[in-house]
Amino acid sequence: MLQEYLPILIFILVASFFGFLLLGLGWLLGPRNPDDEKLSPYECGFEAFEDTRMKFDVRYYLVAILFIIFDLEIAFLFPWAVVLDEIGLFGLLAMAVFLIVLVVGFIYEWKKGALEWD
Repeated sequence: MLQEYLPILIFILVASFFGFLLLGLGWLLGPRNPDDEKLSPYECGFEAFEDTRMKFDVRYYLVAILFIIFDLEIAFLFPWAVVLDEIGLFGLLAMAVFLIVLVVGFIYEWKKGALEWD
């Protein structure tokens, strides 16, 4: 039984080796010339040292929520596609309803102008 997991272990080891190798090469060969701008804190696309009560654009967060929604959609589509033969027509209709709800939400955000940047 453990022999079945040997290829997975080898894959993890090889991937880890190459990941650490490339990170190490980037650290060794990369330029090191930080300035004040690179060392300053950066958060959410806003200046870090302004009034804490300033007004901000809500569209930034709407786009972030839209990204999360479509990211979750993909996370649900892959398992659904794998078991589509087993769940049959009911599963197909359930996913169609799910996608229709997401498309309606996308159209709503589009019509409200959340995707337009001035």
